[in-house]
Amino acid sequence: MAGLRRVQLLGRLALGLGLLIAAPALPPAAQAAEDQPAAARPSTTRQKQLADHLKTQGFLVYGAWWCPHCNTQKELFGVEAIERLPYVECDKEEEGRQRCMAAKVRAYPTWDYQGERRAGVLSLEELEIWSRFPGAQSESATPKP
Repeated sequence: MAGLRRVQLLGRLALGLGLLIAAPALPPAAQAAEDQPAAARPSTTRQKQLADHLKTQGFLVYGAWWCPHCNTQKELFGVEAIERLPYVECDKEEEGRQRCMAAKVRAYPTWDYQGERRAGVLSLEELEIWSRFPGAQSESATPKP
């Protein structure tokens, strides 16, 4: 699927530049799956619980609507959990821009917890361990059969 996305992206870029590139046609079912953003996939119970836990613990994630890394971060949570994330949008409205400037956010996404900052996309496992999400360390430490 990632290869198809690259072909589609190159095709769109080429059209924007006035070029024509022939891209392989996708079957209708594959096209429908490609058209659905990954963030539109349902969240698991664990993803929703992690988002709630992060918010309860006082974590914040700063991002921008146009930032591809922020979208990747959101995709890791699924659609329902995204709505629960303690997310601060830094570029849609003046209030968000001011809040992010006051917080001296320099990269997107930036995670903040009690003054400790981590920039970039963090895996769910990294967030579980950092936030001391119940069961995170014991599950990751359990050997697989």
